[in-house]
Amino acid sequence: MKLNFRKGRKGKKKKTARQKTDRSILCLVYLVVFLFLCLIGYMGYFLVIPRENVINNPYNARLDSFARTVERGRILDKSGTVLAETRTGEDGKEKRVYPYGELFSHVVGYSVRGKTGLEALGNFYLLTCHLNPVSQVTARLAGTKNPGDQIITSLDVRLQQAAGGALGGRKGVVAAMEPSTGRILAMVSNPGFDPNTVLEAWDTITADGDGQARLVNRASQGLYPPGSVFKIVMVLEYIREHPDDYEEFRFDCDGYFERGEYTIQCYHGNAHGSQNLSQAFANSCNGAFAAMGLEMDMQALAETAGELLFNRDQPVSLAYSQSRFLMGEEAGEWEILQTSIGQGATQMTPLHCLMITAAIANEGVLMQPYLIDRVENAAGETVKRFAPAAWGNMTSREEAKILTEMMEGVVAEGTGSAVRGAAYRAAAKTGSAQFETGKESHAWFTGFAPADDPKIAVTVIVEEGGSGGQAAGPVARAVFDAYLN
Repeated sequence: MKLNFRKGRKGKKKKTARQKTDRSILCLVYLVVFLFLCLIGYMGYFLVIPRENVINNPYNARLDSFARTVERGRILDKSGTVLAETRTGEDGKEKRVYPYGELFSHVVGYSVRGKTGLEALGNFYLLTCHLNPVSQVTARLAGTKNPGDQIITSLDVRLQQAAGGALGGRKGVVAAMEPSTGRILAMVSNPGFDPNTVLEAWDTITADGDGQARLVNRASQGLYPPGSVFKIVMVLEYIREHPDDYEEFRFDCDGYFERGEYTIQCYHGNAHGSQNLSQAFANSCNGAFAAMGLEMDMQALAETAGELLFNRDQPVSLAYSQSRFLMGEEAGEWEILQTSIGQGATQMTPLHCLMITAAIANEGVLMQPYLIDRVENAAGETVKRFAPAAWGNMTSREEAKILTEMMEGVVAEGTGSAVRGAAYRAAAKTGSAQFETGKESHAWFTGFAPADDPKIAVTVIVEEGGSGGQAAGPVARAVFDAYLN
């Protein structure tokens, strides 16, 4: 019995080991099947979602092979006017041609020595042909290239010309957007360059000595002190901290605000007298906002700035710089005073300012800015259409309403007189931002119209222009007029 008992135990051990082996093999099979399904799922996801972005990456050599069989497609404005096209000379060589030259140089970009602007954003579409397969095969057999698809943009040539003409030869930016959709209607950055001669003039364009930075798209990449347009952020935070009594704010302005050894001066020392919050905003009273800043919760102000996309990635497809709000809870009085009037270390791009303005116009909701409306094949048939998409809320609807009323006050009785008396009612904020001792300040203007039914938002900065109302305001007025009249 003892011998039999041991044999039984030995047999049972063998059976258990075999079961363990089978179980391990089964687990391995499940793992392989799971990984295989994951691979299939990822391939499906890749083909639907990021395929175009990966192929469009400038480091992807596959695009070079596209260019050998497809002639680069055209870039058009919203009405079908050609902004860029490829022409073949008598020698058989292709040349990219930009009919409007410097006017669209940054937003349309160039496609030699790298790619920028829309030439980069739409590279995949421009080098893809969606004509019927028979036509494509016929062209290949004949040894000719197939025509690439064409991009219809949201840009408006007429509006771009009005913006460029109003800015003239001055350095600066004019950008316009449709608040309800995010469609970018115009984007001018001065100084520019002629994209038709990029190769020949490359050394001149990229020269560092002249300080022109011609290749920089100042609209999305230029960082400027916001000056008084930052008071939009300040007044929003003050309303949030005083939801029930913000209308009781009062400040007596004699042209200067003194705090210990520090002095903040209103523009040209103008004494505004007794000011409530709306009046201080309309008259851009530095003293009122300096005093306001000293009473604010710095952490809450930083959070509000973050909600308005300072120090954060922005929903912008163009190359851009991140706006900066660097004041912390431990900031000293001088830093608080400077930041409260849009000076100090705070910097923002004109496109970011435009997004904040457009969100206020759209009841607090920011629509993602976009430039490509649709893609068509060479026969004019729509291949792909891009729909507006909301990024999210920058402010509540009630806050946007209050800010709109205050911005209307800027035009009706404050520093925005350049757009006063127009056939439409506008809402705006002006600003003058100091940036270097001994130089004139940058002039800002940002606003939208009509105030009661916004169709267009415009942001302007004139470098070293002085007064925002006097230098940048008339430029914005020209754009408003061109679009609304």
